[in-house]
Order: sequence, then C-alpha cells, then structure tokens
Amino acid sequence: MKLCVCLVLLSIIVCASADNPLYRGGKFVWDAVGGAWDMLRAYRDMREANYIGADKYFHARGNYDAAQRGPGGAWAAKVISDARENWQTDTSGRGAEDTRADQEANEWGRSGGDPNRYRPPGLPSKY
Repeated sequence: MKLCVCLVLLSIIVCASADNPLYRGGKFVWDAVGGAWDMLRAYRDMREANYIGADKYFHARGNYDAAQRGPGGAWAAKVISDARENWQTDTSGRGAEDTRADQEANEWGRSGGDPNRYRPPGLPSKY
C-alpha cells in the first residue's frame, strides 16, 4: 500500500512538472500584459522626448522590449502596433508611406533587431 501511495505521488509530481498547457496559457497572458506595458512605456517616452525623427526608434524599441518577453509579448506588440497604425492611417492623414515605415520599424523590433538602427542622432541617452 505504501508503495502504491508513493507511485501515485511520484506520478503527480512528474505530471505537474511536465509541459503544462495551463501554465503555458498563463505565461502567454502574463507576457502579453507585460508586452502591453512595454509598448505603453515606449509611447510615454516618445511623448516625453518630443524629438523630431525619433518616432521609428520608439516603434522599434517598444516592439523589441515586448517581444523579448516571449510569444505573448510579441502578440501584444503586433496587436497594439497594427491597431495604432490602422487608427493613425484613418485619422492623421500621414499617408501610406509613413504607415509602411512605422510597420517596418515595428517588425524590425519584434523580430529582435536592434532598435538603435532607427535612433536619430542627438536623442538623449536617457532613451
């Protein structure tokens, strides 16, 4: 009987430490929330810097930071970036070329590219 109890407990421990879909789902959501926070932080920094020509850098940096969290962060970055660009295209009148350039910077950051590729000269090192 004691052997049976030990085997059951061992089985539970092994199953709990295995690849658990519930854990993966929770981690995805946690990473998505963190990714959304990274995107918000990049947006706030962009507004605070108010630096001409830095838009693409902050796009790339927000997407990069979010994607570093994992698939959930990358998903959140894509959803937020696409929504922002769709809204901006409809309301700002900046045109398709600006949207294309923003999306290129977004994808560059999400794919792990160095955001400093888009860093304008003279942007304070704080950012």
